[in-house]
Amino acid sequence: MMINEAFDFICSRVQEALEPQGFSKLNVSNAQNDEMVSLYANDAIAYSVIYYSDKQRMVLESCGMTDDGPDNDWKALATWMFDPETNDKKDANSIANDFVATVSAPVRQKAQRQQKRKKRDEDGNVDPVFMFKRLVTVIPELKEDIFNEEDCYDPFRSSTFAKTSVVPKVNNLLSSGNRQLITKLGAVLNAQYKNGDMDCRSIITIVILNGIEGEKNEKLMEEALDEMLLKAWKHAKRYRGKTVKPEKPKKPSKFQQLAAEQNNLNNSR
Repeated sequence: MMINEAFDFICSRVQEALEPQGFSKLNVSNAQNDEMVSLYANDAIAYSVIYYSDKQRMVLESCGMTDDGPDNDWKALATWMFDPETNDKKDANSIANDFVATVSAPVRQKAQRQQKRKKRDEDGNVDPVFMFKRLVTVIPELKEDIFNEEDCYDPFRSSTFAKTSVVPKVNNLLSSGNRQLITKLGAVLNAQYKNGDMDCRSIITIVILNGIEGEKNEKLMEEALDEMLLKAWKHAKRYRGKTVKPEKPKKPSKFQQLAAEQNNLNNSR
């Protein structure tokens, strides 16, 4: 299959997937004779499809966008070998399918998270992330921490986030002695425990409440909790000081594996 035909076919498939997401094709000249490049961008992200004829590699890359154009901090998302002498239309279609799946993944994942969150809200089954966002009304500093966690990790590391971000701020609030805010904190925890799923309830009792330091702070917190949560916290105290099994690291996705392979290939050049 002629490389020009294969490249145009793959790029057209990628463009079809990106246009509904607000991307436009940008004019770009090939920097080198041994490269073919096609570039697509919206206000935030740029994607490029590149064929390196000397290496016979078809690569999908991405970087951020600035007011002046791509920031050129390109990261490889997927890499495929393509030899025009031996590969055919079927191989080009496989590459196109993978590239399309990669550029469509952020949209699909966002839709799945929104659908899952909507169902939970409708069922009255509050999850930990919903609870953390309610805590922002009492501890505004959590807002940026939540944004960073959602931006860097999927799924959200609820237990880790509660231990590293929520617990220290709860202790600071209790140490301040601000009874108005402490009462408000208790009201949020009471409501979220009552309506929360099992993960949410466990994080409230075993991580957040068990993470409170000092008898004085514990006393202040107890005064703000209702009978239901006080009883649950009493039972949860038996787990204090015990090692909790860490959250499983997320299995690397095909996208991450391919990106790692491309980094290795770049290092070997």
